[in-house]
Order: sequence, then C-alpha cells, then structure tokens
Amino acid sequence: MKKIIILVALIFSISLKVPADQFLGILNGNPYDPKSVTNPYGAGNPHKPNSIKNLYGTYGNPYSNRSTTNPYATQAPKIYDQQGNYRGRLSRNPYDPDSISNPYGRYGNPYSPDSIKNPYGAGNPYLNNEFSIYGEE
Repeated sequence: MKKIIILVALIFSISLKVPADQFLGILNGNPYDPKSVTNPYGAGNPHKPNSIKNLYGTYGNPYSNRSTTNPYATQAPKIYDQQGNYRGRLSRNPYDPDSISNPYGRYGNPYSPDSIKNPYGAGNPYLNNEFSIYGEE
C-alpha cells in the first residue's frame, strides 16, 4: 500500500509542470561577457531566437506583448539583482507600474531605493550589480 501511494505521488509530481521563467541575459554593460545583452555575439545576438535584440523574436519584436521595445507591453521581461530581489520589468511602457520606464513608478523613479535608475540605491555603479533578465514562457 505504501508503494502504491509513493508511485501515485511520483506520477502526479512528474505530470504537474510549472512554467519557469527563461534566462535572457545580464544587464551589466560588459560587451565581452557572453551572458551580457550588450555582447552582440552572446546574449545580445540579434539572431538568437530569445534575445531581446532580435527584432523578430518574442522579446525584441516591437509588436509582442512580451517585448522590451513595445511601448504598451504588459508582460515584458523581469529584472532581478544578484540577491534575487525583483527590480521591475525591462519595458518601454511608461504606464506599467512595474516598468523601469515609468518615471512615477517604484522601479522607474530615479529617487526610489528599488529603482535601477537610482545611483544612490539599487543602481549604484560602484556596487558592481549584475541585473539578470528573465522572460515569461
């Protein structure tokens, strides 16, 4: 009986799939880092299918709801710092409350301690922060 319960639990856990976020690259400004989105031969390759620089891909297409370049996107890629803290969405949408382009939002305001645009907070250039970008699948 114990083996049957374990077998059923194992089968149920295998069949249950949780969608995971896909790693898209790092915002660090280093053009030689293969994980950096500023590297045209690494994560920033415009021919890579899941690159934010690919104009025909999901995350770079200006008409995709998951794009960084769509000014109306609501599911843009998420930004996390090295400690795993959420730092907003990499989006050009000035109306999305989580967008880093919203000057009045928590993550786009240059005076907010959670904003990567605040040079005295999360965006301090002397902290050597690497911000990871994850896209929803």
